[in-house]
Amino acid sequence: MTSTTDVVWAVGRPTLGTAVRIGARTKVYGKERVPRHGGLVVACNHFSWVDPVALGWACPRTIYYMAKIEAHRVPGLGELIRAFGTFSVRRGESDREAVRMMREIVREGRALGIFAEGTRQRSGVPGDVQPGAAMVALQEDVPVIPVAVHGSQTGVWKPFRPVSVAWGEPILFEGLPKGGKGYKQASAVLQQRIRALYDFLVEMHELGRPDATPPR
Repeated sequence: MTSTTDVVWAVGRPTLGTAVRIGARTKVYGKERVPRHGGLVVACNHFSWVDPVALGWACPRTIYYMAKIEAHRVPGLGELIRAFGTFSVRRGESDREAVRMMREIVREGRALGIFAEGTRQRSGVPGDVQPGAAMVALQEDVPVIPVAVHGSQTGVWKPFRPVSVAWGEPILFEGLPKGGKGYKQASAVLQQRIRALYDFLVEMHELGRPDATPPR
């Protein structure tokens, strides 16, 4: 069943997405790994505002993003991101409503998009993965697909500077406990996978971005 959000994405992907694809010369690796159906957590590193648009264009599915509540309060931007199904989260404190929304999205068979470090990384390399993605995946028994983006680093990216996205293989954390210990173990695995994908993209950029298969 098509939702209003799916319709907005159907219009937005070829417009906003194409603008970023051209402006950032976006190249995608491993897109065929994205499951086309079922609940899914998409966990990606995060450098700049380019990332959610580039990732959305690179994904064959509608992504329901989570974004800090401050972004929702910006006139114009808040209305735009909510039209794309983005919901708010209060960073630095417990937000039960955001957790409920995350779990409900994947329970309904949709794709939840999380920038796994919890905030933009100004160092220019991926940071520590926070437990949110692992928590949802373990609690709802759905896979997480690790994703890396490179080229959009804050303070570095300029129009027509290439940005690349690499998809890993979906991970189903079977056997891990549904609690703090399990979230920590799963997050460590996810962080390792994202960093491997990021390192792959760095190498591809150095080689001129040839076609290649990213690590799992």
